[in-house]
Amino acid sequence: MSWLDEVRWNSDGLVAATAQDVQTGRILMQAWMNREALALTAGEQQAVYWSRSRGKLWRKGESSGHVQKLHELRLDCDGDSVLLVVEQLGGIACHTGRESCFYRKLTEDGQWLTTDEVLKSPDAIYGEDMSGSSDNG
Repeated sequence: MSWLDEVRWNSDGLVAATAQDVQTGRILMQAWMNREALALTAGEQQAVYWSRSRGKLWRKGESSGHVQKLHELRLDCDGDSVLLVVEQLGGIACHTGRESCFYRKLTEDGQWLTTDEVLKSPDAIYGEDMSGSSDNG
């Protein structure tokens, strides 16, 4: 049995994948992987995801240069989620130009507060055509 057979894929053949910074422990992003993406990530030691909006493999950093170098790959207790402990090259994981996709925090009055600054304009990273897409990379 392959290690990939131990993953509990959802009905779409995907597994949730969370990227965490190896140095700080900060959660950088959450995306999806199919079997091929997970195998490629392990083999290439760089994050490869499945883009649901584009319907194809997506190598993190292919258009932005913000590659995620894999340090460790973990499977959760239920087998339905993977954790990628990564070195985020360029320090930007989010397509909005921020360090993390989790840059908004719920306040006591029920509002989302933006807590992280934009490190680099999405237009400067991707050009005007791609800055609005949620799974740039």
